Amino acid sequence: MEQPIFIKALGDTPKIRILNYLIKYRGLDYSMSDIARNSNVGWATLSRLWKEFVGLKIMTATREVGKAKLFKLNEKNEAVMKLIEVYNKLLEQETEDYFAKNTTTVKSTVE
Repeated sequence: MEQPIFIKALGDTPKIRILNYLIKYRGLDYSMSDIARNSNVGWATLSRLWKEFVGLKIMTATREVGKAKLFKLNEKNEAVMKLIEVYNKLLEQETEDYFAKNTTTVKSTVE
């Protein structure tokens, strides 16, 4: 499977994989286990990075379900807003490139 453009552009590191997942599915809250599993990062790695994410106010606690604490991306954080802008711009650029490439292919096939 091809890497997401955000990971391609910024590097395939655990921190970027986590941010990619959280930005892609922003607005929803997740347990740390969900985040680790869905961003393809080990639990120990997420645990190590978690203090940094919370300390920088990238993540915010939302609620507790049973023993699980749920968190979501802090979209009010200025740095997070900038990361979302970068994510959206990269996605827009990739989409434009895809359609420009495929539109040319379709035109040349028709002609």
